Amino acid sequence: MGLGGDIQGALSDEILATAVGDAWRLAEAELLDSVVRISEEIQRLEALRVKLVGAVDHRCKVDVLGFPNAKMWLASKTLLEVGAAGRIVLLGRGLRLQPEIADEYFDTNISAEHAALIMKFCERPPKGMPPEAMDDCRNALLFAATGPTANTDAVRAVIARLERAFESDDPPPSEDTELNEFHASKTLNGRVAVRGDLDAVTGEMLLSALSGLSKPRPAQAGTKDSRTPEQRRADGFTELLRRYLDSGIAGEEGGERPHVSLHVSLRDLTDHTDCSARAEQDAAASPDDSLFAVDGVAWTEWMGPLSIKAARLLSCDSIYTPIVLDENGAPLDLGISTRTVTKRQRKALVARDRGCAFPGCGAPPSWCEGHHIVHWSEGGPSDMGNLVLLCGFHHRLLHHSEWEIEMGADRHPTFIPPRQVDWERQPIPAHNRGRPRAS
Repeated sequence: MGLGGDIQGALSDEILATAVGDAWRLAEAELLDSVVRISEEIQRLEALRVKLVGAVDHRCKVDVLGFPNAKMWLASKTLLEVGAAGRIVLLGRGLRLQPEIADEYFDTNISAEHAALIMKFCERPPKGMPPEAMDDCRNALLFAATGPTANTDAVRAVIARLERAFESDDPPPSEDTELNEFHASKTLNGRVAVRGDLDAVTGEMLLSALSGLSKPRPAQAGTKDSRTPEQRRADGFTELLRRYLDSGIAGEEGGERPHVSLHVSLRDLTDHTDCSARAEQDAAASPDDSLFAVDGVAWTEWMGPLSIKAARLLSCDSIYTPIVLDENGAPLDLGISTRTVTKRQRKALVARDRGCAFPGCGAPPSWCEGHHIVHWSEGGPSDMGNLVLLCGFHHRLLHHSEWEIEMGADRHPTFIPPRQVDWERQPIPAHNRGRPRAS
């Protein structure tokens, strides 16, 4: 159902009354179905709001609004903050000029976040990209963003691939250090307000440094950490500064760089062939898969896709462990002698799964652990074909539920849901494999 459908009639009065009043009366299947249907309805209503706000922004002037602009008017009439209202106005304004993206968003095939990301690429394409390539590039991005399994890293990976194919001397926006901003100012109540906008490499270093310092810590009584994620990161940032100042090197000499895990194929790291010529060769060899191939895009654990140029810059002063990958980006086997996952195997798992592999999770690698698909006690080996990276929650779920994992022909894991989730038990790809390649 698109925006022209009967929105009020999409959910029956009976379902609404039950959900609002006595949700416990719903059977589990009805409860799950209701949540999905209501979520779909919210998506349609949000798309309709963007469309109408775009019309308000285009047609209504100050004398009609009673406010300087549509953003301030929307924030004053709703519970939205000014920033959130501004993002809605900008999305509606941009979609008026991008009908192809607007059609997919208003048909609720892509999310608002992915629509904004694709729109920004189309508004500011790589300088080396000819105008006639825009349609194909836009279609590739829309394909990567379509459906519930689409994720932002997959869309950004296609953007990174396109930026490399049409590489120019100008860095992509995600890696342009001249756009960096960091504000630290004292507030009236004696605190310091921090706000920043950093490039991908700087962001990766910051998040890598904070990761180990902001993990949840159980209380002495064994209860879970009561701090919010924001509080944990603030405590981690405080500890990071304290350790730096205690080291005695502040302002005198550089310390050791934060450890950053960089995943990039050896061919891309060493190949200095002209990028446009390389892209044409790849496209000629496999025109349908060229934009979704693993090669040509480096990956970092926190920031996701990174250009090969930035990867070469990082590799100049990095200590790294080589992980040999096959043509599908899966690490080759690294041994079966130990019960637990070795450090080298863990690096290979991170290179393959890029975090928790459970569909829809994607928790960062530092919060994950290796899981045996066939348990060690049942004769399962500790090789790459029997290991998968899972966060603590999904590791426990796999041990205490009917979820199953199978290793696909491409040597990447797929997940088989229990019948109460999907009666047909259709395989679901791992989180970082959410969109299949074009066929």
